[in-house]
Amino acid sequence: MLDFIFHEPCIPGNTGNAIRLAACTGARLHLIEPLGFSLDDAHLRRAGLDYHDLADVVIHPSWQAAKAYFGAEQRIFAFTGHTYNNFAEETYRNDDIFLFGTEPTGLPQDVLDDPRITKKVRIPMLPGRRSLNLANSAAIAVYEAWRQLSFSDAADFS
Repeated sequence: MLDFIFHEPCIPGNTGNAIRLAACTGARLHLIEPLGFSLDDAHLRRAGLDYHDLADVVIHPSWQAAKAYFGAEQRIFAFTGHTYNNFAEETYRNDDIFLFGTEPTGLPQDVLDDPRITKKVRIPMLPGRRSLNLANSAAIAVYEAWRQLSFSDAADFS
């Protein structure tokens, strides 16, 4: 199972969309507190539609707690604009973790510098663009990894 983490997310609609992503792909969504919204927020519920009960969501009180939850064996890919490593050039495994920063600022430097991070990667964009939407970035990453894993557990459409 793939896991993806939103580090201190601020926009409830993005997290609601990530809940839908988790429900539709079987990936597990992790949220690191503090959250910039209540889990009862109407925007979160609306964006997540009726997928909340179908998604596996884990909430961690801190980055330290999230690292302890995963242990030392799983690889953590930190998504950031502060690297030249293209995320699509990686070969992903079923137990990989994708870490995304908060909407306005991305991942804090202390998290990016954490030795627990396996590799910093970025999603390519045209020059002069600041960032993609957080939920869209997570979807791009999760679907690329799931594609590499031959869409394991997906319905057969043939």
